Amino acid sequence: MCTRVPGAPQGHALQRGPAGLPGSPSPPHIPPGAIGVCAPPAPASFAPLPPRGTPRAGSPQALSPPPPSLCLPAAPMPRRKVVQVKVVKKKVLKKKPKAPAKHPAAPQEPRTYTPYTSRRAPSALPPECPPLGLESLRVLDSQLRASSDKRYGLGAHRGRLNIQSGLYDGDFFDGGWCAGQEDKEQWLEIDARRLTNFTGVITQGLNSIWTYDWVTSYKVQFSNDTHTWQPCRNGTEEAVFPGNKDPETPVLNLLPSPVVARYIRINPQTWFENGTICLRAEVLGCPLPDPNNIYYWPSDPVPTDKLDFRHHNYKEMRKLMKRVNDECPNITRVYSIGKSYLGLKMYVMEISDNPGQHEVGEPEFRYVAGMHGNEVLGRELLLNLMEYLCREFRRGNPRVVRLVTETRIHLLPSMNPDGYETAYKLGSELSGWAMGRWTYEGIDLNHNFADLNTALWDAEDNDLVPHEFPNHYIPIPEYYTFANATVAPETRAVIDWMQRYPFVLSANLHGGELVVTYPFDMTRTYWKAQELTPTADDGVFRWLATVYATSNLAMASEERRLCHYDDFMRSGNIINGANWHTVPGSMNDFSYLHTNCFEITVELSCDKFPHASELPAEWENNRESLLLYMEQVHRGIKGVVRDADTEQGIANAIISVDGINHDIRTATDGDYWRLLNPGEYEVTARAEGYEAATRPCRVPFHNEPTACSFLLHRHRPRGRAGAASRPPPPDLPLRLRRRRLRRLRAQRRHVGAGP
Repeated sequence: MCTRVPGAPQGHALQRGPAGLPGSPSPPHIPPGAIGVCAPPAPASFAPLPPRGTPRAGSPQALSPPPPSLCLPAAPMPRRKVVQVKVVKKKVLKKKPKAPAKHPAAPQEPRTYTPYTSRRAPSALPPECPPLGLESLRVLDSQLRASSDKRYGLGAHRGRLNIQSGLYDGDFFDGGWCAGQEDKEQWLEIDARRLTNFTGVITQGLNSIWTYDWVTSYKVQFSNDTHTWQPCRNGTEEAVFPGNKDPETPVLNLLPSPVVARYIRINPQTWFENGTICLRAEVLGCPLPDPNNIYYWPSDPVPTDKLDFRHHNYKEMRKLMKRVNDECPNITRVYSIGKSYLGLKMYVMEISDNPGQHEVGEPEFRYVAGMHGNEVLGRELLLNLMEYLCREFRRGNPRVVRLVTETRIHLLPSMNPDGYETAYKLGSELSGWAMGRWTYEGIDLNHNFADLNTALWDAEDNDLVPHEFPNHYIPIPEYYTFANATVAPETRAVIDWMQRYPFVLSANLHGGELVVTYPFDMTRTYWKAQELTPTADDGVFRWLATVYATSNLAMASEERRLCHYDDFMRSGNIINGANWHTVPGSMNDFSYLHTNCFEITVELSCDKFPHASELPAEWENNRESLLLYMEQVHRGIKGVVRDADTEQGIANAIISVDGINHDIRTATDGDYWRLLNPGEYEVTARAEGYEAATRPCRVPFHNEPTACSFLLHRHRPRGRAGAASRPPPPDLPLRLRRRRLRRLRAQRRHVGAGP
């Protein structure tokens, strides 16, 4: 038996008769004991013949409506027993008759209601019914409605799982839906826009640093027209579901029986005694096809790349990396850079035409994901990127072949494997906003790198840079190297990795927002939470951030809404990290000040832990961005600094660009790469024991590096008078170019200082 929601469309009344004709499309499956609206009937052209005695269409009996609340099953039809006869060696063997086809049986007793909390394993989630998408923003604001709200910032559109509030009390955008009245008639309504087989509800309390508000119990109701509502029942009684015990822990409640309907309401019954009615929610359900309305059929593009779109725990990640290495042994290598606190290895996939060795003149690139263990999308994107590069290289994709042969790529999918395993055990919707963010020791890796910014800024304030204090390769403070220093083993492993390889460009993949941030991440004024703090290479960093943001389909969409409360679309979905919120000890700042590597942070998605069903769409959103950003490693100048006498490469030679107060150094073989925007530059190479050399270098607009190599001569012996011989003055064209550049810079400063 299946209850029917009054007011349901005539074509969507309950039909639990015999199956259609052989070979015909079957109607959508409705689980036994389902309550609410039932699935639509099969198309008329494939409808089975009615049993004898059924009134014809147009007769009074056929036009009479069913009872208002129930769709009663038809009486069982008598069927003949079929006997199959098979002749074997002139003997007749009679097989036992098959059991008659089951007709609509009597109503089954609903299963015992058992609430599932956030402590359940991911298997507690029905694998066939994903979230509707309140958290991931697939459900639009127009699909959410409420009985009342305190104000717009606490309206129905804010009742999304894991949505975050602003930092100030009374922010325009707040962390949940709050009813304007305190009674049991309040509700939050979600319109699925099509018939959906609802299976469960997940709730949280209000996200706020000022108040404590959550719902402790609630009812659920269903409808097809928003006028007549059918309550969810547990047997003969209306089900009351247990709610939350704190604001942040998600609580999952599976329905006693799946329900097919279009609309669902969450109706709070009790709430925290010192608070009010506030909640955030996600709904689990499987959309059903509606033959009467093609408008609601899925329209999302299906990815053409056949990749492994699912969440991979530690063991599955190792298997995937090994499989890719076996498929492409000539261009891949898997190696470990260290271990986590619990002993899980931090694996890296290297992709290059000569894996395992550095080639002179070939830049090195890295992607890092999983710094926060519960921000898992970056991890899955890098695993998919490994598969994609391997398969496309084998197919001869010219873009991928060029990228692999001209770049040494390193992919670290999980910087915090312990944190990921914690979040993975809870599942995509139940890990909350922070579970698994930190390491097993409780350390936030994004605040765990050495603070080199303060030392640099103090030296700049005292005019010590670059003559007495370096503007690059700033040494790590001594206190940071002590054995009792609060430094995670994961952080030490990454620092050692940075020092071993001459990385040029990197991106740190995070989740929870849709924005790209660039250094500095720490505010220069120590007591400010937000402050624009650019680097000497601000123009390059802004370009790198813009490349990723403008090629990302989700960020570039003009129809997307805010993730939480910050509107990054006004600035092109990029922002200076310190101007968003200060992050002392970030990996981006450390990478820029301690090595040659330029690094940005990419916030990939509003949902930190997207459901596996959303991974194909996320790959489509980020595939072009991931490839295009890697190609930027070839932007600027490159070259080799050699000894003029032996023509051997000079390691640790300093490369300075006139007008940019940030230098880089050459690698072991004397080669270097300097990221620059298009323009003309004066570049100087110097090394200990050698005379400095300067030459002009022009960077074109197309993404090709400009060769800018140097031959350095050793210092000449002292003259007869004991004074060091001076280097010859630069030639006339070089002096004129210097004057022109100085004049242009002075004009720009004058224009910038004008009214």
